[in-house]
Amino acid sequence: MKKRKQNDITTSEMPKPPRGDASRLKARYIPFRFLFVVFLIVLGTLILCASVSALAYFFKLYAVIPIIIIYVLCILKLIRSEDNPDYKIPWLILIFIVPVFGLVCYLTFYSRRLPKSQQRLIKAAREKQEFKDDTQELAELKDLSPLAYGQVKMLCAQSGVHLYKNTRIEYFPLGEDMFAGMLEDLKHAENFIFMEYFIIERGTFWNTVLDILKEKAASGVVVAVVYDDIGSMRTLPGNYFKKLRKQNIHAVPFSRFRATSDGEFNNRSHRKITVIDGKIGYTGGINIADEYINVTHPLGHWKDTAVRLEGEAVFELMKMIVVDYAMNVIKREKKRFDFDFESLGKPVFENQYEGFVVPFGDGPVPVYRENVAKNIFIAILSQAKEYVYITTPYLIIDNELSNAISAAAARGVDVRIIVPHIADKKIIHFMTHSYYPRLVKSGVKIYEYTLGFIHSKLMISDDTTGVVGTINLDYRSLVHHFEDGVWFYNSPVLADIKRDFLETVEKSALVKPEHIKNNVFRRLTESFIRLFAPML
Repeated sequence: MKKRKQNDITTSEMPKPPRGDASRLKARYIPFRFLFVVFLIVLGTLILCASVSALAYFFKLYAVIPIIIIYVLCILKLIRSEDNPDYKIPWLILIFIVPVFGLVCYLTFYSRRLPKSQQRLIKAAREKQEFKDDTQELAELKDLSPLAYGQVKMLCAQSGVHLYKNTRIEYFPLGEDMFAGMLEDLKHAENFIFMEYFIIERGTFWNTVLDILKEKAASGVVVAVVYDDIGSMRTLPGNYFKKLRKQNIHAVPFSRFRATSDGEFNNRSHRKITVIDGKIGYTGGINIADEYINVTHPLGHWKDTAVRLEGEAVFELMKMIVVDYAMNVIKREKKRFDFDFESLGKPVFENQYEGFVVPFGDGPVPVYRENVAKNIFIAILSQAKEYVYITTPYLIIDNELSNAISAAAARGVDVRIIVPHIADKKIIHFMTHSYYPRLVKSGVKIYEYTLGFIHSKLMISDDTTGVVGTINLDYRSLVHHFEDGVWFYNSPVLADIKRDFLETVEKSALVKPEHIKNNVFRRLTESFIRLFAPML
């Protein structure tokens, strides 16, 4: 029998989470409010299907002809749309296989655009923001690297942001490292603290932060907190924002989940941002929950990363929170800002730090007219010369991104991707595995982190360029969610990220061609699941 090396992998040896922490995860429940809303959405969809079927049955020709016309028009509109074919094809198949149900679902759920009222609120909030003249920074970068300049021009145009220098970046290889630094910075806040997170869970992490927030709010520091309503549905009570407001904290849930027939519930805030006094900003993969700082271990050791910005570029992170806060407070409560951000002033920075920085946002159309994160990832992959290193908890990518990764490896670029070995969502983990054959065959080295769960989201290339943020390599992050990231060039932090990546590779198992199951049943199952992956 052939002896396996230490870093070979087999699915039968998958580590199991400790029993105590696993049971803790099972103790979480979905609140009645969310179950009731889902019930209403499903009920409304079934009623519409029944109504259409009844019209066709009882009114025959008079009802069938209009329904057929609507059916054909929807198909033509779907074909003509500029959406990614990976997204359109599953809908076309659904409409053809189950015409009535597929048509009703298409009319109800296909659109990923925000409601016009929400678009107007975002536009109004953005128009109040200050314009930055980054002409000099762009000219310097163009002289230094035309390729990096091209990436920035695209990034700034598509995300509506600006290029910065004079910003120090610190990298945290673990959540507990960021936790310690964040607490210290929060304690020294003088004017304001803004926080926006996908998940906030009561426990050591949040309770410690909350104690500081309450103390600061009582002393006159402006504190604002935005948390995603669905992201935190199993960790916070539905009225938690009201409890925070009683502590002088301006809190609001992002896009409160309602039984509406639009796609707004699809567009979650997956952002993870803290801004302190406009001088210091944090972002990355780390939510405010105890597993992210390894206080609890539901999936073994939790590997996550984040960056701390200090300097001018923090302003872009602050702009995102301002817009998200304003959008939700005005829309949900029909009132203006609780406080005036502009009166807080803009800090002046004297220190000069090396490198170029662009914090950027991404999200659904038409707020962002392009897939910002996907485009910058493809640009980095297509321009790489030596290596591209990637970490992501999920690997569910469309054909364009898959081609970019495979093409980079085919050119001889050392492309390495670290994904989890232990699954947090089994169907998503299964879909991630379905991309292994093509990528491995093209020369991509895929590693699975075996000590626990890797939630880190980053990409670095050639010791010159990197992105750290909240963006997973899956359809939900790249298409539906509001996300954020930090692009940087020629920053000293790249050496720290590269070192941490290579150390993480040593704690991960290499996926080899002989380890990839490729039987007929598995291929058929993967094909079926991947077909509808863009709709999940």
